Amino acid sequence: MMKRRIMVVLVFASAAITAGCKEANVVREPVRPVLSTVVEPMRSGDIAAVGTVQPQFKADLGFRVLGRLIARQVNVGDLVKKGQILAVIDPTALELAVRSATAEVSRSQAQLTNASATEERQRTLIVTDATTKATLDSAEQARASAQASVARAQANLAKAQEQLGYAQLKPDFAGIVTAVGAEVGQVVSPGQSVVTVARPDVREAVVDIGADFPVTLQVGLPFTVSLQLDPSIRTEGQIREIAPQADAVTRTRRVRITLNDPPETFRLGTTVTATVAGDQHPILRVPASAVLSKDDGTFIWIVNLPAGTVSLRRIEIVSDEKGARVTKGLDPGARVVTAGIHSLKEGQQVRIEQGARP
Repeated sequence: MMKRRIMVVLVFASAAITAGCKEANVVREPVRPVLSTVVEPMRSGDIAAVGTVQPQFKADLGFRVLGRLIARQVNVGDLVKKGQILAVIDPTALELAVRSATAEVSRSQAQLTNASATEERQRTLIVTDATTKATLDSAEQARASAQASVARAQANLAKAQEQLGYAQLKPDFAGIVTAVGAEVGQVVSPGQSVVTVARPDVREAVVDIGADFPVTLQVGLPFTVSLQLDPSIRTEGQIREIAPQADAVTRTRRVRITLNDPPETFRLGTTVTATVAGDQHPILRVPASAVLSKDDGTFIWIVNLPAGTVSLRRIEIVSDEKGARVTKGLDPGARVVTAGIHSLKEGQQVRIEQGARP
């Protein structure tokens, strides 16, 4: 009986030792420190862009011919009418060209009169055989040449008279002077900007928007534009133009927003604030380093608190220059891993580093 009890004790002791060895062979995954961030919703109306009211249409007016500026009747801020004289260059050389062309017309007309009379005499003499056919042909050719000379001289006179009109600078539309590029006494080249005239009836808001703007910019996106000094005065508009590249220094893009029937207080140069109009849907963004791409989709690692483990979750994103915008699969307030996503395992214990964003 004693021997049987000893055998039973030995069997249980052996089983206990075997179980202990198996537990000793189990290797637990180490607790890994990770960088993470909490995904907070961002609404499109939370960020505003500041800009100014500018004309949609403006023209840099300059003379078509070389000359010295002798008069400029307008300055910045002046209202001008269509066809109003804005500036004048010295017309002396152009007037002399007109006189020379007028004299050339008179000379060619006199030659035409003489050639026509000679041709008529030759025609009269050919009837009585007092001249030859060759002489008559020469007279006809001289009359045709003189007639062509008259046409050329008249064309040169018309050109000289038109160029004389270039001595005066006139706008093709009514507007407001926004800039001047030359002073009296300065010699201006053809095409050089002397006066810039803008149409105040068609205005737009010009703003510079950075990469942190919560909404993807596209033509036609609606905006609410308000005066910075009085936000109660506002109007609606849509994006008309987006700069294809960001500024090399500020890293912002210039955006032009067409204003719909802006009030009179939206004067040119006024400072305005632009925010995205319409439904204010929350936008969730995650860093590009947090997205794990596989053949069957895109995923992120979620930190499960307070357990301190990670789990893989499938999401749908739209990538742009700002990172990744989550369209499906992620709730606001979730903590996601932002570094080391390729070496994590499902259910692994992690430790949030102190430098992680709250």
